[in-house]
Amino acid sequence: LTNLESCFSLLNSFSYTELNKNPVEGFSAGLIDDNDLYRWEVLIIGPPDTLYEGGVFKAHLTFPKDYPLRPPKMKFITEIWHPNVDKNGDVCISILHEPGEDKYGYEKPEERWLPIHTVETIMISVISMLADPNGDSPANVDAAKEWREDRNGEFKRKVARCVRKSQETAFE
Repeated sequence: LTNLESCFSLLNSFSYTELNKNPVEGFSAGLIDDNDLYRWEVLIIGPPDTLYEGGVFKAHLTFPKDYPLRPPKMKFITEIWHPNVDKNGDVCISILHEPGEDKYGYEKPEERWLPIHTVETIMISVISMLADPNGDSPANVDAAKEWREDRNGEFKRKVARCVRKSQETAFE
């Protein structure tokens, strides 16, 4: 193993151990395969008092070989209708964007990936995203348009359908 791989192993083992010893409300996380520290599966419980309440959403976190210098990618496996999740399930939030300056000038460098972020801080950001979508920077333009224009109508119906489906398929 290279020094970076050793560092990654130690960071993830610690993070994984910490999450098991001190679970954070709203999600659980673990390795998809015990032999691959770079791929994690997370279950996110829809936050209370949101349209996603009661949902059990499965996602994968895929870490790059040069983690923690670069962010992991997060992809929902469970269908979810949200302005900041594209139609393929890829999550689009600031802390998962490459570090440094935003070429579009929308995000400040400190809002983007920093090596201090952990699985816990990523999950807290995703749970926050579910509770409060960013309609100004959508990954799913159709969901963002519905969220802005018909939040209590079509948007709410689509989210409710996703929540029901997530409950039915959560433990498959």
